[in-house]
Amino acid sequence: MNFFNKLRTLCAIGLIGLVTLVSPSTWAEESGKSDYRLGPGDAMRISVFQNPDLTLESRVSDTGSITYPLIGTVELGGLTVGAAEQKIATLLKEGGFVIDPQVSINLLVVRGNQISVLGQVNRPGRYPLELANTKLSDILALAGGVTPGGADTVVLVGTRNGAPVRQVIDIPAMFLDNKLDSDLPVFNGDVIYVHRSDMFYIYGEAQRPGSYRLERGMTLMQALAMGGGVTPRGTERGLKIFRRDGEGKVQRVELGMHDLVRPDDVIYVRESLF
Repeated sequence: MNFFNKLRTLCAIGLIGLVTLVSPSTWAEESGKSDYRLGPGDAMRISVFQNPDLTLESRVSDTGSITYPLIGTVELGGLTVGAAEQKIATLLKEGGFVIDPQVSINLLVVRGNQISVLGQVNRPGRYPLELANTKLSDILALAGGVTPGGADTVVLVGTRNGAPVRQVIDIPAMFLDNKLDSDLPVFNGDVIYVHRSDMFYIYGEAQRPGSYRLERGMTLMQALAMGGGVTPRGTERGLKIFRRDGEGKVQRVELGMHDLVRPDDVIYVRESLF
C-alpha cells in the first residue's frame, strides 16, 4: 500500500484529520477562488472610477487599518481584496460622497502574510509573501534552493477554501518536462517541506565505500561507478544487494548490471577469490 492509500485509510478510520490530496490544476483552480486577505504592511493603490481625487496609495497599519479621504479610518485587516473594495464603496455611498462608487484596489507589496520553508534547503525559515501571486519556485529561490542532499520533490501543505490540502511537486519535472502548472501559487500559512534525498550504500571492495544520493533511473552499474568501481582485490561477480521489503525486512535480491537500484539498497562488493 502506497503512502496516499495509507493516508486515506487513516483518514477513514479517524486516526488523523482529513487532508485533501489535489492535482496541480485543481490546486491552482482552488487557489484562485481563495482571495488574498489583507494584512499589516500590505501596500495598495485605491482608486474610484471617475473620481481621480480619491486615488490613494496606502499601507495597512499594524492595527489593520488605513486612513482614506472623506471617510477617515477604515479597518481592512483580514478582509479579502473584494471585501475591502466593497467596504470602502459602502462608506463612500453612505456618507453621500459618491452616488455609485466603483472602487478598485491593486496590491503593490504584500507583507502581511508569511510562508514557512523547512527541511533540506539552504536557508530554512519563515518568509514574507512580498507580492501577490507568488509561486512555489519564488519561495524556493528565496530559501536559497534545495541543498545537494535534498530530494527532487517538495511537499506543499496549506489550506484552501477552509480545507487542509497537501501536494507533492516534482521540481525537475516542472522545468525539464514542461510541467509549469506544478509551479503552484502559495498563500499565507503554507508550509514547504523538502525531505532528504533517497540514498543507497556500498561497502566491501569498492574504491569509495559509503552512502550516495540515489539519482532517478540509476542502474546497478551506475551505482558502482559512483563508488569508484571495484578495487583490484574485488570482483563484480556475485555482488550482494540487500533490500527491505514492504514489511521492513531485509532480504537479499539478485540484480543485473542494468537493473534499477532502489532507495536504501545496500551493495556489497565481494573480494575476488583468484
